[in-house]
Amino acid sequence: MRPSKVAITGLPVQFLLAPGPMTLPLRMNLAYELDDPYAVRVSFVYPDTGQTVEWIIGRDLLAAGLAEPAGEGDVRIWPACTAACQAVRIRLSSPAGTALFEAPAEEIAAFLRATEAVVPRGTESRHVDTDALLTHLLTER
Repeated sequence: MRPSKVAITGLPVQFLLAPGPMTLPLRMNLAYELDDPYAVRVSFVYPDTGQTVEWIIGRDLLAAGLAEPAGEGDVRIWPACTAACQAVRIRLSSPAGTALFEAPAEEIAAFLRATEAVVPRGTESRHVDTDALLTHLLTER
């Protein structure tokens, strides 16, 4: 039996502060669930306050950003060639501002491989309940 979700918690990341070389260490949690097969929930946890900020990022976008620059608009991801390209950078933009994070690429790649045990790439549409989605969209109005 396949698992219905995959999670990784406490992944060390750096919040890159600009201008200059200053960084702030954070923790990142990644979660993937069968109910939303196209998306990865990414939450950043501030160690001093425990406050969490969550973003939803496309699984394919996260995977593409490990190999080359990917994304447009609010979410951009690319390999960071520091320490032999062992990191990935994630830039998130909102009306409140822009944040840049650097995370370990291998841990993200391992997480993405584990998500494929839940839903193999290319089969996501088989796991979407379109009737429930349409009902939700129509009743929200």
